[in-house]
Amino acid sequence: MRGILTPDNPVMNFITRIVYSVYLNILWFICCIPIVTAGASTTALFYVTLKMVKNEEGNVTVQFFRAFKENFRFSTKVWLIMLALGIVLGVDGFVLYHMRFENWFWAVLTAVFIVVVLAYLIIAMYIFPLMARFSNTVRMMFFNAIMIGMRFLLCTALMAAVYFIMAFIIINIFTPAVVFGEGLCAFLCSYLLSRILAMCEPHEETGTEAGPDGESPDGESSDGEPQS
Repeated sequence: MRGILTPDNPVMNFITRIVYSVYLNILWFICCIPIVTAGASTTALFYVTLKMVKNEEGNVTVQFFRAFKENFRFSTKVWLIMLALGIVLGVDGFVLYHMRFENWFWAVLTAVFIVVVLAYLIIAMYIFPLMARFSNTVRMMFFNAIMIGMRFLLCTALMAAVYFIMAFIIINIFTPAVVFGEGLCAFLCSYLLSRILAMCEPHEETGTEAGPDGESPDGESSDGEPQS
C-alpha cells in the first residue's frame, strides 16, 4: 500500500494528472465566461496539458495564467475569427435545413456545406494546441491546422472521438461529468498530439514557429505573434 501512495507510482501519477485536469477545467471555464477570452483560455489550457504529458507542468496555476497573458492578443484574434465563421456556418446550416429542396442544386450545396463544416472542426481541434506550442501568422495557423489535421487522420478521428464521448456522457449518462469536461479532453488529446507537434519542431529554424515553451528560436518569449 505504501508503494502505491508514492508520488512516482504510475497509478498515483495518473490520478494526480486527472485531478490537475479537473482543476484546469475549472480555470478554463472561469476564464471563458467573458466569451471573448475563450481563445486565450483554451490556448493556455493546452499549453499546460502539453507540458503535463512530458511531466514538465510545474505549478499549473502559474503556467496557465502565464500562457493566458502571453497569448491573449493573438489567441483572441484567432478565436474571434473562429467564432464569426462558426456563426456563419450555423446560419447557413439553418437555411439549408429549412430549404430541403429535392433537386441537385440543394444536394451540391449540402455536400459543400458538410465539407466546410468538417474542415472547420478539424481547425478547431488543432489550432489552439498549435498556438500553445508555436508562433506564426494567423493565416499560417489556420493553414497548418487544416493540413496537419488532414495528414494525421487517425489522430484527428481519435480526438473527435474523445470530444464526442465526453459530450455524450455529459448529456445522456452522467451530467456531473462536466467537471472533467474540456480539461480532461485537452489532456487526452495532448497525449495524441505530443508526438505530432514534436515532429513540427525542426521547422523552428525558419523563424516562424516558436519553441516548445512558447519561445522563439533566439530565446525570447513569444505570445503567438509573427516572428520578424
